[in-house]
Order: sequence, then C-alpha cells, then structure tokens
Amino acid sequence: MPGTLGVIATAGHVDHGKSALIVALTGIDPDRFAEEKRRGLTIDLGYAWTTLPSGRDVGFVDVPGHERFIRNMLAGVGPVRLVLFVVAADEGWKPQTEEHLQILDVLGIAGGVIALTKTDLVDAEGVELATDDVREHVAGTVLADAPIVGVSARSGDGLPDLIAALDRLVIEAPTPEEARTRLFVDRVFTITGAGTVVTGTLTGGCLRVDDEVALEPGGVRARVRSLQTHKRTRDEACHVSRVAVNVAGVERAPLRRGVVLTEPRAFRPTTTVDAIVRPVRDVDRVPERGAFLLHHGAAETSAKLRVLERLPDGAMLVRVRTDDALVVDVGDRFVLWEAGRRRVVGGGTALDPAPPRGATPRHVAFLARRAATDDRPARAELAVEEAGAIRTTELEQQIGATPPPTSPDGWLLADDLFEAVTASLLGMLESFHAEQPLAEGMPLDAARRTVLDAVRAHGRRAEPGIADAILGQLARAGLVIRSAATVRVSTHAVSLTEHEPELDKLVAAISGEDEATPPTIKQLVAQGFDQALIDAAGRSGRLIRISKELVVTPGLVERAAAVAREHPSDGITVSALREALGTSRKYAVPLAEYMDATGITRRQGDLRFPREDA
Repeated sequence: MPGTLGVIATAGHVDHGKSALIVALTGIDPDRFAEEKRRGLTIDLGYAWTTLPSGRDVGFVDVPGHERFIRNMLAGVGPVRLVLFVVAADEGWKPQTEEHLQILDVLGIAGGVIALTKTDLVDAEGVELATDDVREHVAGTVLADAPIVGVSARSGDGLPDLIAALDRLVIEAPTPEEARTRLFVDRVFTITGAGTVVTGTLTGGCLRVDDEVALEPGGVRARVRSLQTHKRTRDEACHVSRVAVNVAGVERAPLRRGVVLTEPRAFRPTTTVDAIVRPVRDVDRVPERGAFLLHHGAAETSAKLRVLERLPDGAMLVRVRTDDALVVDVGDRFVLWEAGRRRVVGGGTALDPAPPRGATPRHVAFLARRAATDDRPARAELAVEEAGAIRTTELEQQIGATPPPTSPDGWLLADDLFEAVTASLLGMLESFHAEQPLAEGMPLDAARRTVLDAVRAHGRRAEPGIADAILGQLARAGLVIRSAATVRVSTHAVSLTEHEPELDKLVAAISGEDEATPPTIKQLVAQGFDQALIDAAGRSGRLIRISKELVVTPGLVERAAAVAREHPSDGITVSALREALGTSRKYAVPLAEYMDATGITRRQGDLRFPREDA
C-alpha cells in the first residue's frame, strides 16, 4: 500500500529467538545460508513476509544478534522505521539487547513492539519479572511506550496477541514522508536468463517497470525490467516496502550492498555532511577524534568528525567526512561505530549534505536552526535564507523540496537579499536617470554589475545567473522595466519638452534638401548634437532610426512607402527606390530593410511589394 510503513526489522540479543519468531509469524525461514541453519545462528540479513489480519502486507528484515555481526545488523535496520524488539524471558537483558536498543534510539524509529520470547521456559512469575525488567530498561527510549507481548515460538502461546500488536503497529504508524525515491540495496545477485537483481527497502516514492534509474554513488544508469514484492510480480512498487528489482543495462560487478537505486540526477552523492550527533545513553559524549564507521541506510564507510559546536544538551554540530560517497537526504539518520571501543557510540541526523567549504559562525548558526525542525519546507526556507540565492535544481538536490511556482527563472531568492539588492539597484537607477535624463535606461551590463556588487556587499556569493534572476523578479514585480539593452525604473519616462529648441534644430539638420541624404549619426554628433538627444528622438518617433548609423525623418519613410505602394503587382527594386527618392544606395538599402522589418513591404528576391495591410 503506497505511503505506509510496511517493513519491520527485528532486533535483539543473539539466541533470543528472533528468527524462530519470524518463522512462527510468516512460515518463512529467514536464514538463507547452510552455515546459519547448521549453527542455528543468524549471520547475515534474512527476509520474510506475511499478510496481517487487517489485510496489510508486511515484510520483515531479520538481523543477526551476535556482536561479531553488528555491521550486518546495522545494514538491515538502517532504512527501516518499525521494529520487532526481541528479549528472551529466560535470559533477560543482555549486552546486545542494550546495543541494539541504543541503535534504534539514535535512528529514531517510528514505533515498535517488544516480544518477550521463550515464555514456555519460565513460569508466570518469571514472565512478570522479565516484563518489568524490560519496561525499566526501555524507559526514556524510543521503545518506552511499546507494548510488551509474551510469546513462545515453540508452543504458539501469545502468537495471536503478537500478530494483533504488529497489525496495530503498522496501522497506527505515521504516514511516511513523500520524498525522493530511494531503494537502499542490501543484496545483489544474478538470475540466469534474467540478469542482475537488487533487493532492498524502498522509501520516499514508487518504482515502475521501464523506469530509468540510477545506481549511486557512481551514476550507473539502468532500466527497471521487472519488480517483485514478497515474490509477487508488480508493475509498480511503492514506499515503504521490500522490493526486488531486476535491472537491465548493468552488470553485477560494480554493485554491492550499500548502493542506492534512485531517480537519475535526484541526488548528488557526497563525502561531506554537516550533521548533529548525540551519544548513546551510556556514553558521556561522542569522541572528537577516533576511527569511526558510519552506517547510513545499508551503507558502511569510514568517517572522521570535526566538531563545529557543542550544544548544552550534550549533542554536537559536526562536519562528517567519509571515505566513500553516500546518497544523503536532509533528515537522514546515521549511526557511528567506534573502532577503538568496538561499539556504537552515537548517531546523528544529516542537516546539510552539500555544505559550504568554510564552516563560518553564520553557517553553524543556520545548522542549529535546521536541527530545531524536522519540517522539510522549513528546512528549504532556511537553505534559501542562508544561500541568499539558490538554483531550484540545487535546492531539490540538497533538500528534496519542490520549488514554488514563483521561480520561473530557476532561482529562489532570500527576502533580505532581494530587499537589499532592490534598494541598491533602484538607488543607482534613480541616480543614472538624474544624470542622464534623455537616456532610455542604464545599460544592461552596468545594471548586472550593480546587482552583483550588491549581492557581494550583502555577504553572499555572486553566482552566475543571479543578476538576470533578480532583474527578472524586479521586472515581474513592476519595479523596473528591462529591455534587450537597458534597465530603467518603471516610473521613468524621457521628456523632450525641455529640449524642443535643440530637437527642432536636429530635425532641421536632416530635413529639407538633405532629407534623402541626411548626415550619419556620427556626423550629427560631430556637428554638436547630443547622442542622447538623437537616441531619445528616435524612441519618441520624432526621428526614425533605420540602422545603427542613420536616423531619418518620418516624412522620408512615408515617401518611400508611397513609392512602394505604386508597385503593388510588379514590385520595386532598391535601385528604383533610390532613383525615386533621389538618394544613394547608402540610404536606399537600410531604408528598404527597415520597411521589410516593420511590415511596410515584403521582400521576394530583389523585389519589394507593399503589404496589403500596410
């Protein structure tokens, strides 16, 4: 069922009956290897499934309980949010019972059921004492409120109650968050005639047959050939469930436990993650130095910690550097195993999987704010606020948040940066308009530089593209008007009223006998006419700019149009236009091209024909 927590992991000390209990619940022996069956000891992960009384399907990941196989246990429980915690009534609380609980605690599981197994080996008083002891041990942990159900896998006593408790666990579990699809691969094998198969716990979304997928880290592309859940073929498999994926286009060789099957380009694998870490309950603090193994999902890699800030509650904000790249989402949990003590010493939550190179005090302050919320949209807002400006694609890869539709240019801007840049740019534009009142606006390149300077002055990185994004947002807000070459304040309009005497002289200079052969713009400037006035006259319609070098009177354009209209069927050549106007080719060619461009004429070969609607 999409959007339900449909996978339960076991946990507990070795020989407390986890695998036997799974057999009793499902009829499936999770021990896959002959050595496991011979020794009666779970070594690696096992898998089983059943249908609960509510009709919900549930998969089980059975983990080893021996301390020598703790790393296999971590690979199995890492991606799973529900747990069946097993304690034997005849033996009670043991070292691996405690360590497994500590692991569940730092992983922040969503819920669990405690099975008090082997009740057939003790009397009623012994069961009661064992129950009280377990309740005392789990106090203050994620299993503090979990039901404790006495059960015997051998006799079947208590099994209906355990099944009912598991059913309630799945029904009442929180709805898993919709996120980017990830299959945390914990097993890879080959089937003759079918090819490579990967299995794991699916979270975040759905997989469908024929989907294009990527296996990360490494970016290996593949296609979903077929899907199975609990040995049933599916066209679609959704989170959270156990899924086997037959992948086409990839060999088994590069694949191993710990890779993640996901959507192409959904994640950027990373070796640096800023996080908050906390010690397990019997450790005073996570050591700053040490050789750590970090367990995330089904992956394991060596890691080093750099403490950024110690918090009053004993937690630490840290920068984690790993030997191998991981596919990390904000909010992901991980476990730290210290090689020196050969035990789990803490765990953490990923806050920033793409941190800036320098961990400045400002960045650390933002990490503390991220740690205070588990709301993805809130974390996305913090990412935008910290960056100032961030590409929507970058935000999606960092946070997995869907950008709002208010970012058509591909950027999101923090309010404080937008306000600061807006004030700076509008101030510069107002000064520009005051100094050059006849100019249409500030040159676009100068406006871009002004924006980037303001971004830097606000302490943010001036990424390529930010200037155009901010100018675009200002234009959509109606604060500026941007043309192909200029930017101006939306209220700015060039007024020629005060320049009428100069304008009359300019018009006179290209009229009369010189109308058909006027001076070039360069020549007009040499005669003392202001370039800005010439440009303004062209924009206002008092003059018409027919090329970069020439402005003419509207009367000359009308005369040329009249000549063209005299040839509706036979057309007119540039030479004929030149002769009719008494000008030279220097003027006739750009004049003809101007009439083509403005729809007065249409060109067919060397002839121009008047448009019917011109």
